[in-house]
Amino acid sequence: MLAIIIPYYKITFFEKTLQSLASQTSKQFKVYIGDDNSPEDPSDLLKKMEGKFNFQYHKFNENIGSKSLVKQWDRCIALAKNEPWIMILGDDDYLDDTVVSSWYNHYKNFDKKTNVVRFSSRIVNEKSNTVSDLYTHKIWEKASDSYYDRFKGISRSSLSEYVFLKEVYDKYRFAEYPLAWHSDDKAWLDFSENKPIYSINESSVFVRISDISITGNSESNYIKNTATSQFLKDVLLHKLNDFNKNQRLELILYFEEVTKRIRKLSQQEWNMIIHLYFINFKFIPFLKCLRRFFLRNQI
Repeated sequence: MLAIIIPYYKITFFEKTLQSLASQTSKQFKVYIGDDNSPEDPSDLLKKMEGKFNFQYHKFNENIGSKSLVKQWDRCIALAKNEPWIMILGDDDYLDDTVVSSWYNHYKNFDKKTNVVRFSSRIVNEKSNTVSDLYTHKIWEKASDSYYDRFKGISRSSLSEYVFLKEVYDKYRFAEYPLAWHSDDKAWLDFSENKPIYSINESSVFVRISDISITGNSESNYIKNTATSQFLKDVLLHKLNDFNKNQRLELILYFEEVTKRIRKLSQQEWNMIIHLYFINFKFIPFLKCLRRFFLRNQI
């Protein structure tokens, strides 16, 4: 069975999330709701949903999401029982009616061939009151190519669209970055274990962007840049070989650029960058890197 995990804190759009679960054409799933000691009590909404789908609600005594979203995800996942596959659904996102049935219809296609499955998606923009066109993906795609397409703005990605094996989560967990920004990107690179991601495009997840969502909050840009720098550094140190040579050079440069937005690069980081340019040698990028290094104290 599929476990759908909801780390709950905001009630504003939560009813739509719950309604989308009640409307699923297949009821072969269980929902685990972990309340991060929210001041917004969802009890009345949950009473309306009793008998409409199988769910378990737990309110934690301590709020930890404000300090670490990853730790909140972890303790919510720990509520699950023996379900082998996990989806983490945001409390402001929602599913179309056929997501679960599509999951089971496609199961024979990806069973034992992948550790990570994703659905197509649409963006619900509360600021402009619009719903985007459908974002679809290649049926089979390397996790590194998937991230690279997102990096280049060719595609998009967010946590709610993915389903993953609990056993690979137990092995790798989510990386701890500020605001959990890129924690999901790192997870798919880790969780996939070099198996391709399988995509289900016939059903979609609706991902909401609003002033109360992290994605829609421009005031957190400094923190997001800090998280991006940490994530890219981990990629350069541990995952760079998953990418082709041109992709590697672009990611090395992007790490340098995004880190400079928040602070100066350390000597150790410059050493790492120069070394990576050298082992992924192309004359012009390497020459430009050396020039930036020698000019760094004059900028």
